[in-house]
Amino acid sequence: MAKGRIVVDEDLCKGCELCISVCPPGVIKMAADRFTPQGYHPAELVDPNEECTGCAICSIICPDAAITVFRWVPADKIKSTAP
Repeated sequence: MAKGRIVVDEDLCKGCELCISVCPPGVIKMAADRFTPQGYHPAELVDPNEECTGCAICSIICPDAAITVFRWVPADKIKSTAP
């Protein structure tokens, strides 16, 4: 299975929590210990067991395009397109 990671641009995140509501493995939380420049708690990846699949649903629903998704697929799962 693919593994993923997200990066939240805290300058853009307004803390709307939409990403939390759609995350299938539930690994996105609001950072309680810090604020964005606008005064919101930003979203953050809390994934100690590496459950994020990189599905990008969080990125798609984010109204401020604050989430970038990185996805890794094991080399043995990649199909070659070379002749």
